[in-house]
Amino acid sequence: MDDEIEILDVDDNNTPVRAPLKNQDLSSLALTAGEILSLYGWHLLVATFMVYLLIQHLWKRRSSQRSTSPPPQQDAAAVAKRQEAMEAARRKMQEDLDAKAAIFREKQKQQEEEKRKQKIEVWENIQQGKSSKGTTRHAQSSEEASSSQSALKPKTDKKPLRSADYNPLAGQGGGTCSWRPGRKGPSSGG
Repeated sequence: MDDEIEILDVDDNNTPVRAPLKNQDLSSLALTAGEILSLYGWHLLVATFMVYLLIQHLWKRRSSQRSTSPPPQQDAAAVAKRQEAMEAARRKMQEDLDAKAAIFREKQKQQEEEKRKQKIEVWENIQQGKSSKGTTRHAQSSEEASSSQSALKPKTDKKPLRSADYNPLAGQGGGTCSWRPGRKGPSSGG
């Protein structure tokens, strides 16, 4: 068998053209430095200049940051005085907080004591056969009952909030129906 294969192409003139498929060396693809400079010289020159300007800008910015932020020299006495003032303010705030907490605890104790007394009173009333609320229902007079019932009735001198024929399900027009056209645009089917 033959290792070389020939492929013939046909031109427009119907004449066969030979296209060799042998491994060609890549020397035609390799560009020399002179060719690269001649093709991309201006581009390389501009890129180099831009990198130089960027480095100069960063160097100036770095040096200006160093010169503008020297650590301020503080007087040791001023620092100590400021710290003492802060400690005094913290102590005062803590004392205020402790005082408020003590008042709150005292109120809590009083409320717990009142609840305990109410529970004892309810228990004693239950033991005596009275209502758990401490008052009996029979103690109310018929006069008090009638006054409480009259207080529950609505007063007629006030204007009613809405008319008697109001129906929230009927819509705005008091029960009238109105036709609305459908939504315009493409359907949202899926």
